[in-house]
Amino acid sequence: MATAVRSLNTSPYAPPVSSVNEAFSATPEQKASIRILIVDDDRTLREGCASALQIEGYNVTAIGRGDEAVDVVRRRKFDIVLVDLFMTPVPGAEILSAILQANKDTIVVMMTGNPSVETSIATLRAGAWDYLPKPFSATHLQILMGRASHSILVARDAREQRSRIVTEHGNSDRILLLGVSPAFRRAVELARKVAATDASVMISGESGTGKELIAQFIHRHSRRATRAMVAINCAALPEPLLESEMFGHRKGSFTGADRDKPGLLEVANGGTFFLDELTEMSHPIQAKLLRVLQDGVVRRVGSEQSDAVVNVRFISATNRDPQEAVRGGVLREDLFYRLRVVPIKLPPLRERVEDIPVLAQHFLVHYWERHRAMGDKIPTLTDSAIEFLRSRPWNGNVRELQNVIEHMAVLAEPGQPIRPEEIPFYDDALLHQLDGSGYPKAILNDAFHSAKEQLVAHFEREYLTRLVSRADGNMSKAARLANVDRTTLYRLMEKHSVRRDDLSHAADGSGI
Repeated sequence: MATAVRSLNTSPYAPPVSSVNEAFSATPEQKASIRILIVDDDRTLREGCASALQIEGYNVTAIGRGDEAVDVVRRRKFDIVLVDLFMTPVPGAEILSAILQANKDTIVVMMTGNPSVETSIATLRAGAWDYLPKPFSATHLQILMGRASHSILVARDAREQRSRIVTEHGNSDRILLLGVSPAFRRAVELARKVAATDASVMISGESGTGKELIAQFIHRHSRRATRAMVAINCAALPEPLLESEMFGHRKGSFTGADRDKPGLLEVANGGTFFLDELTEMSHPIQAKLLRVLQDGVVRRVGSEQSDAVVNVRFISATNRDPQEAVRGGVLREDLFYRLRVVPIKLPPLRERVEDIPVLAQHFLVHYWERHRAMGDKIPTLTDSAIEFLRSRPWNGNVRELQNVIEHMAVLAEPGQPIRPEEIPFYDDALLHQLDGSGYPKAILNDAFHSAKEQLVAHFEREYLTRLVSRADGNMSKAARLANVDRTTLYRLMEKHSVRRDDLSHAADGSGI
């Protein structure tokens, strides 16, 4: 391997000696499962690379012609491909394109003896995972392949875990319930058992734990799955509007009622009716709902007669303790027992921390594919980042984790590791001011619109600062990362009286 192998200390492209100790560590079986293709018309280099990687235990194939490589990658799947940029008769750029068209998850490393900034940038933009200038040492090659293999194995584990969860929990093609913790699995198993019946289900749990997702799961696995699931949030509507939406109304029953309108209970006939935030429903509406539960009769607002008979399955949800709501007089006891034939309690995320890596990886893939161009390599969560996520209180539960991961997906660099300091959270000073609900105490005492404006302003300033930091102070790059135009960023700066010098200071690392 005369062309490729040089002393680790003398090669200008070799990594620091200390990084050798951080080389990829895996079982022989794992390394043997990594399929590597080497494409280079230099026979000495090609065979030397193959030999060095085979000694490490990888499954290696070597090819000397670009057209042969294109044919092979279309017929066989490789995990990693090393391609010389200047090949004949098919150039490396075309081989790269063919590889990614055949399998977008393949990691491609481009090699060249004539490195330049322009070619490296063009190659990476075309979808290459990394760029390897010649000459390079065997140690450098082995470490680079170790990093690539680690990414491959992490992606495999995530896919296998997701597939295993789907198999174990019987998820439908539309509802994916991710979680391996015993408490969450018990809740899902109970949901699956009750789904086959028409029994009323009451789901309780903190905000953001996935109550509506469980309700959808029950409906999708029920005999009513071919009919509609209609949901209504009892906390989102004032009492008169909530009553009209649920039960419908007669023409002339109130100002603006210019026609008869069936309510959502009638729309849900034959299907499932989901009552979200049940304990926010007023007592008069609770009494009216009780009659529907008892005999299926619906009376519209302004009607003196029974307007419809419906057959619906009720699923309700609340972020409060429903029994405490009964004792406090918030929820009628008779309604409680009719809706709570089968209770399901969802654990908060802080009580199922073993699910955080699974959820984080799922959300990262989901939002990366939503916000990024096809072919951009998904970044990886480092072990320290996972531990940091596991250590957080997660007052907003899975919904909060989902929002944090989406933020990360917007700002992360393709194919790069995500570290704890890159994970967005409120400042520690603000965290110390939070009460049990997860919001700053002072803000909760303000009027609604004032409190909302303060929280939004804090988010915008924090987001702007971190965004510009990730872009190294380059506003054009920051705009691309955030998927907005520069005018939007400048408008935010003006809104919050932020000077560009302030953001540049943060981008240097001293402002965050």
